[in-house]
Amino acid sequence: MYIGIDVGGTSIKYALVNERGEVSERAFMPTSLEKKSFLFDLVKIIRDFQKKNKNIKGVGISAPGVIQKDGKMTTAGAIKSLYGINLKDEIEQQITLPVFVENDANAAAIAENWIGNAQGIENYLCVVLGTGMGGGIVINGEVYRGRHGMAGEFGWMMIDRLPKKGDIEVVSLNQRAAVVGGLCYRYNQAMKKINPEFQKITDARVILEQEDSNEIAKKILQQFYEDLSMGIMNLISCFDPEVVLIGGGISENDHFFERLTQTLETMEKRHGSIAFLKEKGMASIEQTKLGNDAGLIGAVYQIHKLVKKN
Repeated sequence: MYIGIDVGGTSIKYALVNERGEVSERAFMPTSLEKKSFLFDLVKIIRDFQKKNKNIKGVGISAPGVIQKDGKMTTAGAIKSLYGINLKDEIEQQITLPVFVENDANAAAIAENWIGNAQGIENYLCVVLGTGMGGGIVINGEVYRGRHGMAGEFGWMMIDRLPKKGDIEVVSLNQRAAVVGGLCYRYNQAMKKINPEFQKITDARVILEQEDSNEIAKKILQQFYEDLSMGIMNLISCFDPEVVLIGGGISENDHFFERLTQTLETMEKRHGSIAFLKEKGMASIEQTKLGNDAGLIGAVYQIHKLVKKN
């Protein structure tokens, strides 16, 4: 039995996860943005589980940001107080269990290899759509982190002509193909031009539901699907994976996934080299399976493998 903890910018989800990836005793609490109280909360979660279960073998923690393999957090998303700390060391100093700290997108990706839609697949990508566009790269069954733990920051890629001045990240996938930072942001911008009193939305379902009745929503969505497809085609060209898994809340919407699949297929046919190779075998896109549990399951899978090895 293991403890899985999934740290988000606003809440911490935690649960017990067994050796088959089955989750039980789920709970959550608000995320403290102050280092001391954040660490106190994590240690309390672990100790409370230990009091009730004597068979816990380790702790897997999924967290946002650039995280190195040894647990050092170069960044930590919205939790600025954790920048630069080694979260693994900080926790292990206070408990008697081994700890593995994994980037949330990497955790989601490797979870799919354990009990999700990448079982039996050694080389694949996982694209996680949310506020930004994150991702996980799995090569030969292992997460690829890169030299500094930054591998998988798919949203940083730029897909358009650079602006003549200012921040060039405005043409990145984070601001063109992510859900909140891209789709919702661009829709809000367009609606504000028409109605300055328009109240911005952060729920993409509102836009999806208006595709047939709102010309602005229709136009923004079409550009969103094309931008996201362009990003996926670039990734397939660079990595030649067996499959690209699409995760994040929006990926569970069947209409979204159907439209994305259609757009991607149309664009692949218009790319000479890809169109030629498509007939000879090229990665398809699939939905992820594990949803909101993916982060804590993937983090547990990492500590589970480590415990088994030792």
